[in-house]
Amino acid sequence: MGLTKRAGGLGILGFVACACLALLAAGSSSAWASDVGYQYFVYGDPADATTATTPGLLLAGGATDQDDAMKWMIDLSGGGDFVVLAASGTDDYDSYIYNDLGGVNSCETFIFGKRSASYDPFLLDKLRHAEAIYIDGGNQWLYYKYWQGTPVEDVINEAARTKPVGGISAGLAVQGEFAYVAELGTIVSRQALANPFHSHVTLVNDFLRLPYLADTITDSHFVARDRMGRHVTFLARIVHDGWAPQARGIAVDESNTLVVDGNGQARMYGSGAIYFTRTNGAPQVCEKNVPLTYKGISVYRLSGDATFDLTTWKGRGGAAYSVSAIEGVLSSTQPGGGIY
Repeated sequence: MGLTKRAGGLGILGFVACACLALLAAGSSSAWASDVGYQYFVYGDPADATTATTPGLLLAGGATDQDDAMKWMIDLSGGGDFVVLAASGTDDYDSYIYNDLGGVNSCETFIFGKRSASYDPFLLDKLRHAEAIYIDGGNQWLYYKYWQGTPVEDVINEAARTKPVGGISAGLAVQGEFAYVAELGTIVSRQALANPFHSHVTLVNDFLRLPYLADTITDSHFVARDRMGRHVTFLARIVHDGWAPQARGIAVDESNTLVVDGNGQARMYGSGAIYFTRTNGAPQVCEKNVPLTYKGISVYRLSGDATFDLTTWKGRGGAAYSVSAIEGVLSSTQPGGGIY
């Protein structure tokens, strides 16, 4: 089970294909990227491949990729065309997937710079014919800003019914029915617990609709950035605001990856943990400028060979406990009161 930190770099093949195919998309060699609102890169064969695909979800917690989890996604793609979507950064996934992991016809990256890109015929054709779609890290607000209510959103939702769809960090954060989009910047646990209506608690419920993630919010970098407090706050706001009578969460720590097969059966890659949360009733106190009180949030910690069934929201081989926020302070039913 390997961990890979990707290094950027566009090979000669990628550069040539990028330039040629971008001309088809934009009709101009001088300003193709800015005119259409995206950059396009490809490693491998730019011609469309058609392979048998299997649905599945990949949720990577950030920092590093789990090679075996990515190979799992490649296997579900049938070795076809693997498309990476980003709103910043480089095309470093192309070389990693095509050269380092292998087993795909091509790996193509689209880096969005404008919302108009989400209506581009070339981009949409590539996305519709992709055998796997992966959302890179970065700023989840840009994904919402560029894709919400556009054909790109529709294509991702449709693809998830028959093909593997995944993402890392910000690309994980937008996969749930509910998403924290960080429109005004991020928020840390102490801020969220102290004021559940802080201006940086920017949640949305009108974005992606992926299998098994209804009524669910997804979070990344979980333990490394001490996000349990803000996660509990997000759950409180979802229920308090009437978006769902019961909210659920999937929180993945750095360098760990959750994979979910087409039947909703989940397992992890990595040496850390993944947390499945669920509310039990409404928050006791959820008001502006008042510390949160929300008792009895169910938590199931997945580690090692433990598994989780998203259809029943029950795990096997992990650890179950509950977490409470009382006047903005977290505690748990675990020995010693540890929240993780």
